[in-house]
Amino acid sequence: MERREPRPSGPQAGECPHAGVAGKQHVSAAISGHPRLLTWRIGDVTVTRIVELEVTGGSRFILPDATRDAVLPIGWLRPHFADEDGRLRMNIQALVVETPTRRIVVDTCLGNDKQGRRIPAWNDLHGPFLADLAAAGYARETIDTVLCTHLHVDHVGWNTMLVGGRWVPTFPRARYLMGRVEYAHWRAVFADSVQPVFDAGLVDLVETDHRIDEEICLIPTLGHTPGHVSVQIRSRGQVALITGDFVHHPCQIARPEWGSTADSDPAAARKTREHMLAGLADTPVLVIGTHFATPTAGRIVRDGSAYRLDV
Repeated sequence: MERREPRPSGPQAGECPHAGVAGKQHVSAAISGHPRLLTWRIGDVTVTRIVELEVTGGSRFILPDATRDAVLPIGWLRPHFADEDGRLRMNIQALVVETPTRRIVVDTCLGNDKQGRRIPAWNDLHGPFLADLAAAGYARETIDTVLCTHLHVDHVGWNTMLVGGRWVPTFPRARYLMGRVEYAHWRAVFADSVQPVFDAGLVDLVETDHRIDEEICLIPTLGHTPGHVSVQIRSRGQVALITGDFVHHPCQIARPEWGSTADSDPAAARKTREHMLAGLADTPVLVIGTHFATPTAGRIVRDGSAYRLDV
């Protein structure tokens, strides 16, 4: 198949203001019809969570400092983000952002039928992700934008689906937004999840401060990967931030010095965490954690010399 180069971002791209203090915040969170569907309202924008996997324990491979003995003293993590034994709860999930003009899927999880992943449980999945997406009111054909905060395997899997032995774009009417720096770093990998959407001519390479529309723009949160971004939502004086992986788990809110083994630049990742947490603390910004277990979202508040997530 002839390989097509991705389109550069168009003239609509623009600088996005840094996440910061908003006006009075009124954001609702509700479970809507399905026990794993959560929905938040930010002004005229709706964010809906679609869970692929929920896991308790087994996270030391990604957060080695988060031993049970180290987690247990952080009492506010229980019961939502850790169990009574100090084992972390984490999700792999997508977030659908609906604005007055867009339907955006932020990060597409692991995907079905994928092979060769380093974590055995991430291989050969056969989950109901697309059915859950449709049940939430978002049939895959209605999605017009797919946004990858970065290109790790647990964020790009449902970019494609296996049909007749070939990987094809899952969202055929969408533009897939990927960071220019991120693509340059990872372009040799992910033949099953990234290259097929390039070959279909569906990718726009964007900068880390790209503006998608009036309500949605990207915030550079570098360190986890070279081109990592978070997603800011701003509508009617209300603000939310989808983290991506600059913070994997709420324990890193309490302990910003705890790094991830997947960070490409650990020092930069820690600097980003500290900078973002300081800027978000004691503001009305709703922080929606890409890997955070239920209730998934809250506000950062100061807690002694560190922070906690107020849910």
